[in-house]
Amino acid sequence: MARERIIDAEARDVQEERYDLTLRPQSIDDCIGQEKLLEKITIALQAAKQRNEPMEHTLLHGPPGLGKTTVAHVIANEMGANLKTSSGPALTRPGDLMGILTNLQRGDVLFIDEIHRLPAVVEEFIYPAMEDFRVDFTVDSGMHAKTINIPLQPFTLIGATTRAGLITAPLRARFGIQHHLEFWSQEHLGQCLERAGGMLKIAYDSDAVALLSKCSRGTPRVANRLLRRVRDYAQVHGEGKITKEMACAALRIEEIDETGLDNLDRMFLRSLIETYNGGPAGIEALAATLGQERDTLEDVVEPYLLQIGFVARTRSGRVATEAAYKHLGLKYGGRKQSDGQESLF
Repeated sequence: MARERIIDAEARDVQEERYDLTLRPQSIDDCIGQEKLLEKITIALQAAKQRNEPMEHTLLHGPPGLGKTTVAHVIANEMGANLKTSSGPALTRPGDLMGILTNLQRGDVLFIDEIHRLPAVVEEFIYPAMEDFRVDFTVDSGMHAKTINIPLQPFTLIGATTRAGLITAPLRARFGIQHHLEFWSQEHLGQCLERAGGMLKIAYDSDAVALLSKCSRGTPRVANRLLRRVRDYAQVHGEGKITKEMACAALRIEEIDETGLDNLDRMFLRSLIETYNGGPAGIEALAATLGQERDTLEDVVEPYLLQIGFVARTRSGRVATEAAYKHLGLKYGGRKQSDGQESLF
């Protein structure tokens, strides 16, 4: 069974989603970070309200845990509309989407998570709904087949995805607003933690907040998760107040260092440096060495190591940088030839 990773940005269960929901901002003014996106949405919201129309369809893409679902809730609240949520894997046939679309009221917001996983038949079904607010639904089959044109109330579709490259060009072209969510800065993560601490009535030191924001891998969902773990530790082993010492002790139990790397991240770097002389090494070879799935390394481990400059991708494979050597306390000696033989040319 795979080991739980506290720094994994994917949502875990219903309980965690419920916890995040209590901390979720309800208006644009409450939002933190993503200034460019918030400015773009603020203008679109004001213009839509002045015209008394639904806001443009919006596509949000980026790594998990950065606030795509939160933005959808904020847009719905700002428009005074209802929010209907679904996901790409849950919509397997047009009939699944038909019931949702026909129940939407004017101005409602439909949020589809992992929209890149919509089946082709459902994706084509949603095109006229997005453009003309109507759907063509086929009943019966063969010579008795009939196509019924059903008008819809104007609505706003918000699509979210972690794999923007897998979205087809026709679907992408139908979104008026498209934005890539970036990893959060430590300053914004600190503000997020302070806001969450205030809402949960947690006593904390500024040094502890700075440490947690540094270890949160630029992801507010991870920051909130670390805050919960440290709060529990401070409640059991201290007086309930989160100090820097309490935060360090709690992170040590979770095997998370000051850069936000956990044991799997460090194993990845050590394998690349010690087994493959710093690289270049292929992802398949690293996956076999570590006993992990390739997708786990590419989607979960590598993105953050690339972001902080510990790993570089080349045409020949992955290469460990000097910063990775320093972080592990190893001497940086450059890469060696794999067999020690001189070049033939």
